[in-house]
This record gives sequence, structure tokens and C-alpha cells, in this order.
Amino acid sequence: MLDLLLTNALVRTFDPTQPWAASVGVADGRIAYVGGSEDAPPARETRRLDGKLVTPGIIDSHNHLLLGFDPDAVSLEGAESLGDVRDRIRQLADERPDLDWVCAENAVYSIVDDRRPNARDLEGITERPIFVTTYDQHSVWLNTPAMRALGITSGHDIAWGNPEFDRDGRPTGWVTDFYTSAMTSAGLSALQRDIPMYSPERRYKKILGSLEMATRSGITTVVEPQVPVAEIGLFDKALREGKLSSRVIAALFHPIDSAPEFRRELREAVDDSPHSDRLRFGPVKLYADDVIEPHTAWMLDDYANRPGHRGHPSAPVGELSKIVTELDRLGFQTHTHATGDGGVRLALDAIESAQQTNATSDRRHGIVHVECLDPADLLRFEQLGVTAAMQPRHASPDLIQGTWMDNVGQDRWDRAWRVRSLMSSGAHVALSSDWQVGEMDPLVGIYSALTRAGLDGKETWTQNEIITLDQALYGYTREGAWAWHAENDLGVLKLGAKADIVAWSADLYELDPSSLLEQRAELTIVGGEIVHDAVDDYTRFDVAAKTLNPDRSCSGHTSH
Repeated sequence: MLDLLLTNALVRTFDPTQPWAASVGVADGRIAYVGGSEDAPPARETRRLDGKLVTPGIIDSHNHLLLGFDPDAVSLEGAESLGDVRDRIRQLADERPDLDWVCAENAVYSIVDDRRPNARDLEGITERPIFVTTYDQHSVWLNTPAMRALGITSGHDIAWGNPEFDRDGRPTGWVTDFYTSAMTSAGLSALQRDIPMYSPERRYKKILGSLEMATRSGITTVVEPQVPVAEIGLFDKALREGKLSSRVIAALFHPIDSAPEFRRELREAVDDSPHSDRLRFGPVKLYADDVIEPHTAWMLDDYANRPGHRGHPSAPVGELSKIVTELDRLGFQTHTHATGDGGVRLALDAIESAQQTNATSDRRHGIVHVECLDPADLLRFEQLGVTAAMQPRHASPDLIQGTWMDNVGQDRWDRAWRVRSLMSSGAHVALSSDWQVGEMDPLVGIYSALTRAGLDGKETWTQNEIITLDQALYGYTREGAWAWHAENDLGVLKLGAKADIVAWSADLYELDPSSLLEQRAELTIVGGEIVHDAVDDYTRFDVAAKTLNPDRSCSGHTSH
């Protein structure tokens, strides 16, 4: 007898031997039946889904659980003017006099025109230090009291970023290279000493909050791409406390300037780390460059609006190849951030060098973001067996107008987020959210992949890179499973595979793209266990309280 049967559904299995079905059954945590509704065996519990879509569980191949929303900070998501930013920060400062630091998250670079934000823009809000992170976590914005508290105004260096200075040598309040520096041992230690938002207690709460959102979103496997060795214990704690409602694959962060001994420490840390069906460590996160918005990504040619400047690689040319080669020799799979076309080429060169030197194959190294891809490098992903871990939402005009588009220049827009081109070349493209840089809800990412438009649908661009719904779902399921050597167990609904399943609120194939944003994951199953049941939650609330309805949205842009 089955433990659970989902029937009268439209089941997209992504199993080439049986692509579609009407029912899927679960027993002992694995798929035990795929077929028609009339032939399904009996089950202890049966759910009739009235033609709604059932797919393998979503695999989010790049999701920063550690960066989840902080309840003691204010989100600047959707703030489009400096006045709005100031009002939101002032409101938090007024409501929370107990906070020593007033922290805000998710500022966009274009909040002021034609320049970086600076400390003067935050004057008069509060006398307490203000600490603001950008939406991509790569820059920080400080007010003058914050710079004084950190010693920046006295010329002291900080371990978690590079302060910018004006022509007179005075700090502006803008700090670049934040995330690459903040997750080093020295950077994290200094952050936890100085900025309350980075305490272990608040970081742990962020993990739990992010996992709860993942479960509501139909995500059954999350790849946390950047875990400092010092924070392995936070995930071990979540495992011991039974809080891992989704599977977690945790990539350990490798600072690019680490000594060779650090790689042996990584090997020991992974070998000694907790492993279970819900948690495993193993990939290693590297950086080839930074990000395009503050002109710090490595470009093959000058930035369009900054002649003579191409950004910079994260390490001297040749050093990344040495690091990837050694990690590859030690058995590690790498997950390398690269956004500029120069950074992407640097990462591809490093992987190719490692394969040639070590004679390894099927390591399935990945390159993350691939925001700007030179045509000469398009076919190398398939040739080298490299996964492109990409985020469709990042290509939305409402996020990148005025910064990314202007910096790269219109002549290179055809290199932007080439999802369709990479898929057509035969490359493996694993789609993801990059939460909290983008909304976690995969339906937002799918909508973006199908439209290349902002969430209001008013403007689209680079439409030649639009993909189909089936391709998008494939990228969020089968390709994610392949990327992490799990294609026999995850991302597919076939006999014997792990029962990671999501039932959606409608037949998504029957909807136009804009309607996808109105849908949700109604049922999320991990290893045969129902970890999210929106229908049951709705019924319980409606019957018990009459006036209380659960939040039907799990997109980051509407739930906070």
C-alpha cells in the first residue's frame, strides 16, 4: 500500500521514458507509482488535485539562506527614491530606540542619479550608526556616525570591505567588495564584533526564516552557496533541531587570497562536517570577479560609461587556475561567481586548466550568474561540462535599468543572461533565485524567464533569450539535480527516485506568463513527508478563525 497518492493531476515527470502521468504515489520516502489514476494502488492518504500540475520538487541551485530577512532591520525592497529610503530608515530608528545600530537591506544602486550614494544622503535621520546593504550584498552604505564607530574617518581599515574616498581623501560612506570580504574569517569576525545584524543568533534566525519560505515556495533542495567554515555549526544546529524542512547542499567559501593550507582545512572540514539525507557539505565557492553595477566585475573591454576602466578580477590572472586545479585534485566541485565577460572567461579557463592538468572528468564545476557572456565562450560550457547556474529574475529591466544596462552599454546587451542560447548549445543551465538578491519564489523566476520583463509586465528586453515554461521547469528540476550529481534521485518523478514533489495551485501550462505570479505551491513534499500544505492550512485557518486567511504569496517582494 502507498503512503500517499496524488491523483487526478497533470504530472510532469521529466522522466523521458514516461514524461506525463495522471498520478504519482509515494511509499517509504520514494516514488512507488507513476501512471494513470484508474490503475493506481490503494493509499493511506489520497489527494485528488482536479487537474492541477505536479512536478518534481524545485532545486534552487543558488539561494543564500544566510541572507534571509532580518526582523530587526528594515527592507528597502521597492524603495525607488532617496526620500523613500530615508523615510523607511527613520521609521525603524523611531520605532526601535533599543537598537544600537540601525540596519537596512536591499538598497538599489540607482537610488540617486549619476553617482554612488554617500553618507551625506543619510544625514539627519538619526545620530546612531546606519548600516545599509545593497540588494546584491556586494556594497555597503554608511552614515557618518557609522564611519566614526568603525574608525574609517580616522583612516582605519576594515576587514569586510574597501571604503571609497573622495578626491580630498575623505571617506564617502560607500564600501565595495563587501560580500567577498565579509565571509572571510577576519571579515566575519569583525562584522560579528561590530554589527549586531551579523551575530550568530540573528544569522541562525535568518536560516530558519529562509527555509520556511523555501518550503512554502515548493523548493525541496536549496544550495546555500557561501558558508564560512566558522558557520558550519549553524547548519548542524538546524539539522539537530529538525529544522531542515528542505534539503540543503552547503558550499563552503574559499577566500581567493587564502594560503594553500586552507584548502586542506576545507577538505578536513567537509570530511568532518555533519552529513544526512537533508544536509551535505562539499562544493566550494570561489569568485572570479565582483559585480557589474559598481564597475567591479572584470570586463573584456571598457565599461561603456567609464572609458579606460574594465573592473578587475578577484585574483591576479593565473591564480584562479591554480586554485581550481588544486581543489579539483582534492576532489572538490567548484561553484565560481563570475558576472563580467572577462570574469566568465577567467572561470572557464581555470576549469579547463584543472581538467587538463588532473585528467579529471564529470566533476561538474559550476559558474554562477554568467551575466555577460562573450560569444566566443558560449560553446565552452557544453564542451567542458560546466553548469551555468543562472537567475532569470536578474535580467528584469526593473532591476538593472540605470546601472547594469548603462555600465555594459547597448552594444553588449545581446550578451546578457544568455539562458536560451546556453540551453540551445547543449549546456546544463540550472536555474535559481539568488535569494535574497532576487525573490525566492520560483514562479517569479519562471515568469522572468518566459518574459524578460519586469514584474509589472510593461517593458521587456533581449527577447531572443526567452524560454518556454517546460524549459524553465526543467532548469529548476532536472538540471539542478544534474548539477549536484543527484540526477538519479532528485529532479525527476520515476520509480525509486526520492519523493521530492510539488503540487501547484493550477495547471501552469494553461496560463499566460502574467498569471503565474498569482499562483503558489499548494503542496511541498520532501522525502515523502508533507512539509507544506497550503490547502490544509487555509482550511484550518478558515474554519477555526473565519476572519483569518493565510498569506497566499511566498514571493519575497510581497511577503515583506
